Amino acid sequence: MRFFIIAGEQSGDLHGSNLVRGLLEADKDAEIFCWGGDLMESAGAKLLMHYRKLAFMGFVAVIKNLGAIRKNLSLCKQQIIEYKPDVIIFIDYAGFNIRIAEFARKAGYKTFYYISPKYWAWNEGRVEKIKKYIDRMFIIFPFEVEFYRKHGIVVDYNGNPLVDETEKRIATFPPKENIYKLLGIKKKPVIALLAGSRRHEIELVLPEMIKTVHHFPDYQFVLAGVKNISNDIYLNVIGNEPVILIKEKTYEILFVAEAALVTSGTATLEAALMGTPQVVCYKGDFLSMIIAWMVIKVKYISLVNLIMESEVIKELVQYDLKAKTLINELKAILPAGAKREKILLDYEVLKDKLGPAGASARIAKEMVEELKERMGEGEKGRIGEE
Repeated sequence: MRFFIIAGEQSGDLHGSNLVRGLLEADKDAEIFCWGGDLMESAGAKLLMHYRKLAFMGFVAVIKNLGAIRKNLSLCKQQIIEYKPDVIIFIDYAGFNIRIAEFARKAGYKTFYYISPKYWAWNEGRVEKIKKYIDRMFIIFPFEVEFYRKHGIVVDYNGNPLVDETEKRIATFPPKENIYKLLGIKKKPVIALLAGSRRHEIELVLPEMIKTVHHFPDYQFVLAGVKNISNDIYLNVIGNEPVILIKEKTYEILFVAEAALVTSGTATLEAALMGTPQVVCYKGDFLSMIIAWMVIKVKYISLVNLIMESEVIKELVQYDLKAKTLINELKAILPAGAKREKILLDYEVLKDKLGPAGASARIAKEMVEELKERMGEGEKGRIGEE
């Protein structure tokens, strides 16, 4: 079968790569084309567009790049027509993917959505577009079952692919003392800084994180950089502060870290699965935050707290992200800190909620079986009609 997968961000590339491997295992003759990144390509998909050319995040950035977005939409539609896939699989990236889903559904293509848009956080009314344009939803968070049920869409929770990724990585790691050598850092306790994968996040959040450095002289601060951000951007923010920049080693850094300061997003769940206590730090430009406060409906911004439905980890957002508060919260999660043991216990409950590893393979197998069934029986109707 022929698969066309669209992932528009770094985290989508990671999840997409594991899905690609699962699809190739479930269907030995699968041909997979993708909009994604290096990980999906290395997993066996033919890369047609890199997510680095798609990542316009934030309301202001999207408005500034409307022309480029229109061109990308047009190109994607042309490629779908050219490659004639048996199914199009969308991975998060809602603004772009829902527009392609509308085109695809009207053109008669089968449509699967893997990793739901965050409609449970904002713009809940857009779930109607899922009912209209998507044949089947494949979710990765247990709380999404009830959210979609409320809207008349039946979904099953089959696990979270980050469990697969973290277990796979940890299984390959040498002892911690060897990871220090691998990272090229001293054998001194580490505080990890995860400042996001987008320039605007780094420029707004990282300066606040760095204000804590001189208050913890017994620790070395290691910044987990990503390759799509140039060293100059990081170094302009770091300046002369004693922060070590290491790129593309996030899991290794989290594995040796005593604690982490983390921008909201997938990284919060990665830190939890690695067993690293954390404080969530987030700051946006003024206009984007005003709009966000108007439309976002959820109580928490971190995946850890959303899954646990309580404040397991402290979230410091916008004007709450102040040096004094951040320093106090970081002290509380370091060894002997007041909050550390409770966080670690809650992490174990979180892992139980997420379930066992193997989600990517299970979901890929289910996708292939559903396609074979539909090919044999003909269309069963759209998701909202079943």
